[in-house]
Amino acid sequence: MSDVLGSGFRESNRLRVLELLLRHPSCSRAELGRRLGLSRATVTAVLTELERAGMVSQQSEELGDDRRKAIGRPPLQVSLAPTAAYAVGLDFGHRHIRAAVCDLGGNIVAQRWIESEVDEQPFASFDQAQVLASEALAEAGVEPGRVIGAGVGLPAPVDVVTGTLNAEGILPGWEGIVPAAELASRLGMPVQVENDANAGAIGEHLFGAGRGVADMVYVQLAAGIGVGMILGGRPFRGAVGVAGEIGHTTAVPGGRLCRCGNRGCLETVASSRAVAELLERSGRGPLSVAQMLERLRVGDRGVERALADAGQAVGVALTATVNLLNPSLLIIGGELSEAGDVLLDPIRAAIEQSAIPPAASAVQVVAAELGTRAEALGAASIQLARAPQALAERLAA
Repeated sequence: MSDVLGSGFRESNRLRVLELLLRHPSCSRAELGRRLGLSRATVTAVLTELERAGMVSQQSEELGDDRRKAIGRPPLQVSLAPTAAYAVGLDFGHRHIRAAVCDLGGNIVAQRWIESEVDEQPFASFDQAQVLASEALAEAGVEPGRVIGAGVGLPAPVDVVTGTLNAEGILPGWEGIVPAAELASRLGMPVQVENDANAGAIGEHLFGAGRGVADMVYVQLAAGIGVGMILGGRPFRGAVGVAGEIGHTTAVPGGRLCRCGNRGCLETVASSRAVAELLERSGRGPLSVAQMLERLRVGDRGVERALADAGQAVGVALTATVNLLNPSLLIIGGELSEAGDVLLDPIRAAIEQSAIPPAASAVQVVAAELGTRAEALGAASIQLARAPQALAERLAA
């Protein structure tokens, strides 16, 4: 019986150490022991075992010469070994598919991207995603046994319990389809599906601007607009995955018809598609987002005004979120976020003007650190978040 209990404690301690290192990389042994309530001897034994299995790495903290002389030998910093596990991230936009292979350190080691008519052609999109993922895995040279699975970000509300989509009016060709099953049969690995804004939030929380922040909101500004929320350190999705659908809240009463069937939704005035259409009506011709941003860089006042107006509309829409949730961090991501402060400053100003002062002063508005990688890396992070359990099971086998 004592052997069984001892084995159980060892497995539990392995898992706890792995979980802590996923969320807090570069911990010293003393910090691990303090956070987990484990003795130095226990921490050393667990780390030795994990290091032999290639799951953690230890290195000296980089210090300046003066500080090194003052304190002596620097402590070893422990991190998960990036190559211990990988995941595939699939990001389906309304007009593109991106496949990325990500390691346990949050690095994209290979990726592929293609334009695609995702909204109307789901099965062709699944086939394209399978090709892109296979090409990325081949480029990365990752062994199948080190791939935990694939995470998928989709531009529609997702019920993560059932894997079903609330696609009506958002992804018109996807009604009745179960994407996880379709992709699992093509990829030959476990697949978990998530809303793309939620995936972006998870990516920024694990590997980007939101690392270590308990309460944060991620705003995806692209062809669609969505919000992903991390509350109390965990993703918040609502009862059936619809939480955060800010793009389909009314911004202009009686305004332009939205693809969801309502009028004046935020997406009709502040999405990349809406901004591009506005600029085309102003006589600037059809513009891609890349062309729009290039015009911004060379001082096109019309582009600057269109993006600033979009930012102001987004800021007004976010005021209720800031008042209701009182987050400490609001991260702006998606393709429009590359406009920088031209977009972010009006968002900040609208929140400062309209939110209640304590909530407005508590929230910091920043650009996403992961940029356009956030959704693909976030999708992969859905699987990478399971890495401690997967690695512990691998070691116990």
